[in-house]
Amino acid sequence: MNAPVTRRNAVLGITAAATSFAVPSILRAQSAGRVVVVGGGFGGAACARALKRAQGNLQVILIEPNAVFTSCPFSNEVIAGLRDIDAQQFGYDKLAAQGVTVIGQAVTTIETQRRSILTADGVALPYDRLVLSPGIDFHFEALPGYDEAAAEKMPHAWKAGAQTLLLRKQLEAMPDGGTVAITIPANPSRCPPAPYERASLIAHYLKINKPRSKVLVLDAKDTFSQQRLFERAWKELYGDMIERIALSQGGRVTSVDASTKTIVTEFGNYTPDVANVIPPQRAGLIAGIAGAADATGWCPIDPATFESKLVPNIHVVGDACLGGGIPKSASAASAQGKACAAAIVSLLAGRTPEAPRLTGVCYNTVAPGYGFSLAGNYQPKGDIFAEVEGGATSPVDAPRELRAREAAEAERWFQTITADTFG
Repeated sequence: MNAPVTRRNAVLGITAAATSFAVPSILRAQSAGRVVVVGGGFGGAACARALKRAQGNLQVILIEPNAVFTSCPFSNEVIAGLRDIDAQQFGYDKLAAQGVTVIGQAVTTIETQRRSILTADGVALPYDRLVLSPGIDFHFEALPGYDEAAAEKMPHAWKAGAQTLLLRKQLEAMPDGGTVAITIPANPSRCPPAPYERASLIAHYLKINKPRSKVLVLDAKDTFSQQRLFERAWKELYGDMIERIALSQGGRVTSVDASTKTIVTEFGNYTPDVANVIPPQRAGLIAGIAGAADATGWCPIDPATFESKLVPNIHVVGDACLGGGIPKSASAASAQGKACAAAIVSLLAGRTPEAPRLTGVCYNTVAPGYGFSLAGNYQPKGDIFAEVEGGATSPVDAPRELRAREAAEAERWFQTITADTFG
């Protein structure tokens, strides 16, 4: 999703549906079977709900250890004090009411030969098809000095919940005139534009509450998605409050020292008042347990069915995938979950799935009432998804009225995708 497209009308069309895919005609076919979905985020929950909607007599089991899902989209607003964490949280009761069996356990073992999983309480569950939607985990080994203990002092806030509130608390406690450092890893990573949205909204908080402070962005990339839009907004809204040091300027972080809150780069060290360290990432742990992750740490899939290229009868959706041009985002995960459900219904019926066409949109809010978007359409091309004609991005020189309209569209998108996913 790095190459912007130019037709904005696609964005407006996508907003109403939040995320979608071309529904194969076989979707309503009747076939029996059991599908187990592991992971209750946007990808897994959307897949479970779509499976049950498509085939009422299909046994669908969703396994998720957390009773409440906390959404990453819009969590940057929680950090900036613009939103309560409660607005980010969703349960699974409506999925259960629609016939999905929800099990609040972690999965410890996957026996691929026997097509069976084992939960933490020792229950074995056989499956005909298994869907993994594990999201991301952190590749701590790739950033010396950073681990779960370090995250309590230098929060990542890249999994929404307690870390989100910890970073917010640190911002509130920081004195005026302090520095907030945000470290950004190289791609692939979850929602590549989100760190820059975070820098924007933290700058908004500082501008109102601690106006002598600044935001320092240490970036392992030279360029990033929607860069011109972000940089224009920063100049317009925040002046010189945000400073970004790119890869070629020495922005890549090589290690951290949590005891002194020191960030080490190739060209120098930084000791900010608040350190938001976003570490390198890989597919969630269960993908490795299943054998579905390769040497990159991510999961190669057949884009037509989302079936793992490494393990038969296992499908992977969401951030954990090696998806090619399609981004790691909530919108993409939801679309993948629905398309995977359609493919599984076809496979269980003994029919060849139709090639999916995925549509996704990403919104960024850089201040209250100031937003912009990027949309894309994706189809299988060889072993990956490739962007096809029909996407759109916000124009760089748009008037503030358009920015305000897109900020409102972002809120509607969030309401739609969460209702569509969690009921």
